Amino acid sequence: MNPLKNLRSGELGAWPVIIGLFVIWAVFQLLNDRFLTAQNLSNLALQVAALGTISIGIVLVLLLGEIDLSVGSVAGLGAATLAVLTIRHGWGDIAAIIAVLVLGALIGVLQGTIFAKLGVPAFVVTLAGSIGWLGLQLFLLRPEGTINLPYDGTIAKITHTNLSPAAGWIIAILAIVIYAAAVFFNRSRRLAAGLPAISLTQALIRVVGLAILIGAAVAVLNSWQGVPLALIILVGITALVDFVLKRTRYGRSIFAVGGNAEAARRAGINITAIRISVFALASLLAAFGGIMLASRGYSAGQSTGANDTTLIAIAAAVIGGVSLFGGRGSTYGALLGTVVLGSITSGMFLLQLDSSIRLMITAAVLLAAVILDALSRRGRKAHGRA
Repeated sequence: MNPLKNLRSGELGAWPVIIGLFVIWAVFQLLNDRFLTAQNLSNLALQVAALGTISIGIVLVLLLGEIDLSVGSVAGLGAATLAVLTIRHGWGDIAAIIAVLVLGALIGVLQGTIFAKLGVPAFVVTLAGSIGWLGLQLFLLRPEGTINLPYDGTIAKITHTNLSPAAGWIIAILAIVIYAAAVFFNRSRRLAAGLPAISLTQALIRVVGLAILIGAAVAVLNSWQGVPLALIILVGITALVDFVLKRTRYGRSIFAVGGNAEAARRAGINITAIRISVFALASLLAAFGGIMLASRGYSAGQSTGANDTTLIAIAAAVIGGVSLFGGRGSTYGALLGTVVLGSITSGMFLLQLDSSIRLMITAAVLLAAVILDALSRRGRKAHGRA
């Protein structure tokens, strides 16, 4: 596994995103020395938690080579349903959260069924869903338009809880140990099967690099108020979905359907079930993103999950290297893409620039990512790896 050979053949990996992120951070730090402070980075972690969760669901849909334009409205509807159940109907926070997640999954099943069984394009189905779920959200929130949540409830604590310094370090050590075990186990298994594997040096570099990254993040966050619980939840969801995609038959089936649906069908994969389940998972994660949005703002309003939520979630996944053509991408890439967009928003806020500038820069970054994806795809075709 030669990294330089992979680059020449179009296998760019996460390096363009990582390099771009460091450039963005360097520029904003030069323009405002508060950008890389512990306080701002902690706020950045909270800012990307909800959108990152929604973007992970988008990754699953994009891997199929499809699109879901309804995730923003599903998030808004989830937040509105949560507020209505807890405030107006007196439900307990946990019961309401479970109900919202079930609602999100059912929405995904409905949209996925119309797409997979009736043959209606996913673009049209989810566009209609985006409009319809937004209408239902506005209906639930009337007449006030906004429902406030208590500051000391379980829902609020999701995004307003920070771990103690000791707890942060314990979780960091566990994450490093688990990652190291996975890297070396995978390497030994590939070698035993006679398959190409990374060298011992490469394995060590990966583990040490991650350890440095996690250690630095925990140290910085602990110097402010501690590691945010919302960040742990986001990273946990990212890791879990990545494990499912890469280590389970179900995950490999998603890649297969996205890569070549007809070949997947002939291999015995139930394409309809895969498509419906993916849309269900995407809507479930969108609903959970709505819960986090409501938690972050202590309320659910008409602007919760606004139109740009969907666009930013899709942009984050694409910027993170998820191919629009299906069959290629990772949840960690989407996480990086979310951090990139969150960093742009945070930097613009510190510089007190208008949101119009942020949208134009986001558009430029997204276009660059799509062009890079197209060039990467051309490189893989030239080397017979498309």
